[in-house]
Amino acid sequence: MNQSSTDRPGLLAWCRPGFEGEMAAELGERATAAGVAGYARAQRGDGYALFLLHEDDDGAAARALTWRQMIFARQLLRLRAELRGLDTTDRVTPVVETLSRIAPRSGWGDLLVEHPDSDSGRQLAGLARAFGNALRAALRKQGLLSPQPVSTRARLHVGLLAGDHLLLAQGDPAHCPDWPGGVPRLRMLRDAPSRSALKLEEALMVLLTTGERERWMQPGMRAADLGAAPGGWSWVLAREHLRVSAVDNGPMAESAMATGLIDHLRADGFTWQPPKPLDWMVCDMVEQPIRVAARMATWLREGWCRQAIFNLKLPMKKRWEETRRCLDLLENESGGPLELRAKQLYHDREEITVFARRS
Repeated sequence: MNQSSTDRPGLLAWCRPGFEGEMAAELGERATAAGVAGYARAQRGDGYALFLLHEDDDGAAARALTWRQMIFARQLLRLRAELRGLDTTDRVTPVVETLSRIAPRSGWGDLLVEHPDSDSGRQLAGLARAFGNALRAALRKQGLLSPQPVSTRARLHVGLLAGDHLLLAQGDPAHCPDWPGGVPRLRMLRDAPSRSALKLEEALMVLLTTGERERWMQPGMRAADLGAAPGGWSWVLAREHLRVSAVDNGPMAESAMATGLIDHLRADGFTWQPPKPLDWMVCDMVEQPIRVAARMATWLREGWCRQAIFNLKLPMKKRWEETRRCLDLLENESGGPLELRAKQLYHDREEITVFARRS
């Protein structure tokens, strides 16, 4: 087996399988806007995309292009090296040799061994755990990895693409999540009205910081859930001790109404408006994304809510173009400066989730 090791200045983005093209298009567009020269490399179904730089200053690229600003990236990392044709009887030795050449002066503060969220990638989960344990011990023996996780140091990410093919990358803990693959692990609770509850729980974790959740989701605040039935999103807000107006002509689940914090209003989510301004509005209605974006812009422009979280269901084709069209409409028709954050979450499918707040 012929082993090859290549220093690859660039970025590694984990994404939902099937959205590699959208990830590559977004990386290319944002890189151009930031003045970063390079090109995207992606193949449908792989579950990741690379942005390879024309110049070696990948640190500047990582500072200019961050995980939080990306929509289709679950994780965005500084790519350091690519190893192919590894001897599967000893992967650790060549990886340690490569890492000893590119390690930060203070070493890495933590190690994550990851794999794509693809059909082939998920088959590597067991190998990733075993290899991670062996590599962690070897790196600590060489002084390249701290004995215990240190959140202020760069984090080492090893992307396992195949048994003999690895990507070595580096993450800044201040600007990228510490969930393996960029996916928070959530558990479906027994009394949740629907699996869509996980989507809003993930959105609150990914789109808001801990401090923002504490400030902006205080007990007693008021919210509206448009298209609420059967009540998954209303239930999540009620668990945060918000009072919720659940707007939908359909029935609500008993577990949602049992919270005592949800009022069910039988009305059309596209025409209903609150009698007075609310702290929050959430919306997961199945409708054309541009129509949802226009209604969300109306809510923000009229001051009916302070902040909103909503989904945009994307078409089968030209998904990146439709995403940009909807977000541009929101910025142009919301009546003032707008803070927008958008992500394709793990619990999203053919959609993205957006947080919006008037600046």
